Amino acid sequence: MAQPQGPEVRYFKASRAALLYAIFGAIWILCSDAMLGIWIQNPKLLQYAQLCKELLFILASAVALFMLLRHNRQHHTEHLLKDAAQRTELRMLSQFRERVIDNAHVWINALDQHGNISVWNQAAERITGYGRDEVLHNDKIWEWLYPDTQYCAEVRGKAAEVISSDMEMEDFESRICAKDGTTKIIAWNAGRLYDEDGTINGLIGIGRDITEHKQAEKALVERERQLATLMANLPGMAYRCKDEPHWTMKFVSEGCRRLTGYDPEDFIDNKRLSFAAIIHDDDREQVANAVARAQLEGSPFAIEYRIHHKDGHNVWVWEQGQTAEIDGSPFLEGILTDISERKRMEQALEQMAIRDPLTGLYNRRELEQQLNAELVSARRYQHAVGLIWIDVDHFKSINDRFGHLAGDAVLRQLSTLLQEQVRAADYVARYGGEELAIVLPESDAQEALQLAERLCTTVAKTPIRIPDRAPICISISVGVAAFPTHATDIKQLFKVADQAMYTAKQQGRNRVHLAALPPPQHDSQPPECIT
Repeated sequence: MAQPQGPEVRYFKASRAALLYAIFGAIWILCSDAMLGIWIQNPKLLQYAQLCKELLFILASAVALFMLLRHNRQHHTEHLLKDAAQRTELRMLSQFRERVIDNAHVWINALDQHGNISVWNQAAERITGYGRDEVLHNDKIWEWLYPDTQYCAEVRGKAAEVISSDMEMEDFESRICAKDGTTKIIAWNAGRLYDEDGTINGLIGIGRDITEHKQAEKALVERERQLATLMANLPGMAYRCKDEPHWTMKFVSEGCRRLTGYDPEDFIDNKRLSFAAIIHDDDREQVANAVARAQLEGSPFAIEYRIHHKDGHNVWVWEQGQTAEIDGSPFLEGILTDISERKRMEQALEQMAIRDPLTGLYNRRELEQQLNAELVSARRYQHAVGLIWIDVDHFKSINDRFGHLAGDAVLRQLSTLLQEQVRAADYVARYGGEELAIVLPESDAQEALQLAERLCTTVAKTPIRIPDRAPICISISVGVAAFPTHATDIKQLFKVADQAMYTAKQQGRNRVHLAALPPPQHDSQPPECIT
């Protein structure tokens, strides 16, 4: 770009031009006069020729002067235009700096080849806390931003590498220490900075403050880690599946392996089998109905059911879940927990509530409930119910001779023997002490009598083992009654069966006695009046 000239230069050029013009004029006059004197001998013609020569010289000088002045004016005009263009360019550059660089939301700075800052915009001031006047051409800024000497050397080395080699820096992250002492993370994009003649002049960098983004990213990673830890230690299985009959799984937690024996991947998109396939056949309809009912009511569902474990045994699970719409499609989300131990405890408690702890037979309370239910059914459907009442003969003497442990052994083995002889539909119960009872649904008096006689015979022939003693033989006395033949309610049925049993004892024990028929009911008649 041409530079404007000073007064001394212009004076020197003018003096040189005047001297050259004087020398050229003198040479022209002397040489031209000598040539004309040789060519023209007539004095008048020679004078006329010399006059024309002088006029021609003046004309040529005027033309030359005109051209020179015109050229100088054009040159001056070009200089003025160039100066105006330069001023416009500088003004545009200034506006670009103010509007783009200074007002940019990213940190923009430039380094010279020595690592000194030459550009520092407002975003850089806002992010770092250091003003432009503090950092321009101040090498201390590196120590301020990177107080750790080793880390500072690494960052400066990275900048020097960009300047010295034909490479660009992309998303290079550095930690800076702001003026207020806070640590910030900056992502840098940087490249070489060139002059207008293509000479490398340093580095220009653009930095984005990603501190909040990194903190959010770190928090997200931590939440995901916590969730993964929670899922891994969840006492059960978390899932997300399609809302369709196969329960096609889209997500299954690691607890699946402990709960079902299968790997989570086995259920994803039904790779090996569907989850619905391991639900117990007897519970599948119940599960489907519970989910459908909850969806209809718009509420979560909670159900208990059995699943088939991979090794073949059944597992009781408690499931709580709800419907979720994801990308416009219905899904089910929930958790399943193994409640097998709780179910075993519930069943044990249930058995304790209805079973006699010594013999394992139904207890008196359950006997009454079962018999009452059978009588209700018998009245509705017009069928009979048999009742067998049993008492162990000479039980007190067994306790006295062999001890109460022997008496307990007798009751346990007798209970087992009776259960082996009756039907699956019959109820064997311990009424109290050594008294046992058997409810026979849909059996009349004769059918009950036949079973009682068989039981009496079988017991008499079966040795009973007692601790530390030789086996002994026992016998039983049995009373038999039936509904509605001998009684029409549970209290009366118990009474007549018990009376029949005592009759068997009075008749010599080891025998069966059928209850007597109740006396006929006669309508009361008024006394006859004899006239």
